[in-house]
Amino acid sequence: MSTPRNVVVVGASVAGLTTAVTLRAQGYGGRLTLIGDEPHTPYNRPPLSKQILAGTWEPDRIKLRTDEELSDLDARLLFGRSATGLDTTARRVMLDGGDSVSYDALVIATGVTPNSLPGAHHLAGVHLLRTLDDALALRADLRRAPDVKVAVVGAGFLGSEAAAAARRMRLDVTMIDPRPVPMRRQFGDRIAALVGRLHTENGVSMRCGTGVRRFFESGGRVTGLELTDGTRLDADVVVVAIGSVPAIGWLAGSGLGLGNGVECDPTCCAAPGVYAAGDVASWHNNHFGCRMRLEHRLNATEQAQAVARNVLGENRPFAPVPYFWTDQYDAHIQAYGIFPADAELTVLHGELDGGHFVVAYGHQGRVVGVLGWNSPRELRELRQLVVDRVPWKAVAPPSPAVLADRHLSASIR
Repeated sequence: MSTPRNVVVVGASVAGLTTAVTLRAQGYGGRLTLIGDEPHTPYNRPPLSKQILAGTWEPDRIKLRTDEELSDLDARLLFGRSATGLDTTARRVMLDGGDSVSYDALVIATGVTPNSLPGAHHLAGVHLLRTLDDALALRADLRRAPDVKVAVVGAGFLGSEAAAAARRMRLDVTMIDPRPVPMRRQFGDRIAALVGRLHTENGVSMRCGTGVRRFFESGGRVTGLELTDGTRLDADVVVVAIGSVPAIGWLAGSGLGLGNGVECDPTCCAAPGVYAAGDVASWHNNHFGCRMRLEHRLNATEQAQAVARNVLGENRPFAPVPYFWTDQYDAHIQAYGIFPADAELTVLHGELDGGHFVVAYGHQGRVVGVLGWNSPRELRELRQLVVDRVPWKAVAPPSPAVLADRHLSASIR
């Protein structure tokens, strides 16, 4: 494959910018265009639900590159522009306003779009949390008065972090989720129960096992919620954090495989000359033998670096062990690997009730994930279990039935 002379990257967050930076670092000297639908220069998203929301950081601190560094990229920067369509035959990206951009190689890094709730989008006081503008608008609303009542709908990563940030501001916070415990989908029941206890101990009112039926309003501003169990909650501010979907609407009719994201092969290639990176990419991870799509900060960086090298001809499969983290109150939770819903769990270090521990997750006979709670050093050492795909029986304690069997065998001997 010859080196492209004209690379276009659609999406100017971490994955898009990292692709552009890596291309230049790898010696690419051709034409480079970076397109982003936000007017801001690229910034780091994880602090939006933590430091930016809490007010401990200001926006300048999350910029990924200075204006001078962006200029050094020698790229055409189209910020505040949205891609509206893709013609893979003519190799053109259509933009809002009616013009288009041609490419030899295209990298799709458009991320995700947050889900909303019916009847929520028009109400003042109801917020999504995806962009810098979203975070600043929510922060301003949280500061409206010292007695603001906050309802957080959704108890995944984003909802849990937003609830923790609001509690640190000493606000009245209720978290609502249809699952019985927060972060159940991410970590399973046992660890999720500890997350729920963490929030309860820090003053959050947990309303798990229920959802939102409707909003109450006055003068166009939210005043409360009715839950599916019939409960009415007063709320001055509502944060909707019920997940997201890949931002692929603009690719309809392009001929690309579009399922849970842009469907790619193990090298993150979706079609000749077309690649995807970051939250929008669905690819086959050879290390785990399955297709995955990750919404993690580090993956966006690593995948973009791999894609840039593959655009330039390396053509190497991208098969990482995923890493992600969340900070809530005094808990620093880090994890490597994947966490299937039916995975087994065993404690490798510490105790679940001790505030410092590492657990391993097993699936189909292998260690597929390790999670640490305030145990970064121990977790780093145990990460190798996932890298080496260690057999589960090598780390999991025998069941009581097996122990009884062994005891019986010994007594017979």
